[in-house]
Amino acid sequence: MTTNASLEERLAAVEAAIAQLQQQIVISQPINWLQQITGSFKDEPAFEEVLAYGRAIRQGDESLLEAQDEP
Repeated sequence: MTTNASLEERLAAVEAAIAQLQQQIVISQPINWLQQITGSFKDEPAFEEVLAYGRAIRQGDESLLEAQDEP
């Protein structure tokens, strides 16, 4: 009888471990990182400055880059 009890205990432990692993899988589903950060820099002045630098570089507007470098 102790073998059956031991087997039942071991089976219960395995089932509990499987349930825990299934919960971890559900929790760790891939998250769309873009949706998480969208809008997070909305009111950040430094971000607006970065966007202006990017625009100036893409447009080849060196005067804008020089004006922003001045203190």
